[in-house]
Amino acid sequence: MFDKLEIFESKYEELSARLCDPAVAGSSEKYTETMKELKGVEPVALKYREYKKCMEELSQAKELLTSEGDAQLRALAQDEVSLLSAELSRLTEELKLLLLPKDPNDDRNVIIEIRGGAGGEEAALFAAVLYRMYSMYAVRKGWHSEIVSANETELGGYKEISFMITGAGAYSRLKFESGVHRVQRVPETETQGRIHTSTVTVAVLPEAEDVEVEIDPSDLKIDTFRSSGAGGQHINKTESAIRITHLPTGLVVECQDERSQYKNKDKAMKVLRSRLLEAERDKQQGQVAAERRQQVGTGDRSERIRTYNYPQGRVTDHRIGLTLYKLEDILNGDPDEIIDALIAADRARQLEENDE
Repeated sequence: MFDKLEIFESKYEELSARLCDPAVAGSSEKYTETMKELKGVEPVALKYREYKKCMEELSQAKELLTSEGDAQLRALAQDEVSLLSAELSRLTEELKLLLLPKDPNDDRNVIIEIRGGAGGEEAALFAAVLYRMYSMYAVRKGWHSEIVSANETELGGYKEISFMITGAGAYSRLKFESGVHRVQRVPETETQGRIHTSTVTVAVLPEAEDVEVEIDPSDLKIDTFRSSGAGGQHINKTESAIRITHLPTGLVVECQDERSQYKNKDKAMKVLRSRLLEAERDKQQGQVAAERRQQVGTGDRSERIRTYNYPQGRVTDHRIGLTLYKLEDILNGDPDEIIDALIAADRARQLEENDE
């Protein structure tokens, strides 16, 4: 671990010096690139310096403890040793976390696809509730969200809805939302007050870069059609909606939210690239998926991850056994407590694997 930390500190010093180089400072491109590198190593380097300072102070306190003849001063030195030892232990754990390999997708934008599952109209209505939750969460985080396509029902639900969230760290916060979300509540249409159970599937895809997924134009079938829905504001009379079929895989992507055919095609291509990248990633990780099915799970769409129980005001995440009686807060765009717990569980799993 300490060899890695020395490398991080050396790199930090090198990059800090490079920023003072007139050739770098005078070039916007070089300066931006160097700053990006520096931000990548800075947290580890500064934490390591904090660790080394604590080590030095602990060494001095221990030396004082063994050399001091005065009982009162020796007691003070012992207290200092105990405090610094605890601090050193905390810093060691923080450094271990900082050295964990970072998910290369963490800083990416995301495409979220929500589909009603079992439960018919009630599932579609809850799909709308989840869309609202993620949209409000995006606002809370200072991100931007925009709909790619939506298939509305007459009661205001969604059979399916796809939307993009753009912002720093969006994927790192939302990647554990993939899976089956279950809701238990009394539907408005239920006259006898019986609780119904419905499900909604959520897929969270990191936005793919153009260079990562090469798509042969001859593999695409592109159709245009008029926007449709349950009477929403996006309906228009021109054929601006786009449907793209990727012939080799059979993947179909639609976008009808924009009035511009060009913008719809651009959004649809982003979704298609992200789906193809996700399919390739799933294929590569298929062999190790069984080994990783612990704590936070695999994010498999068929895996039931969470239950929202309205009568009890309860939300339970089944992967980590966390139950919160904060249903209203969470659905109003504040799922951070669940997300933080999922991230902590994932880090704990990674640390455990590194120690084996």
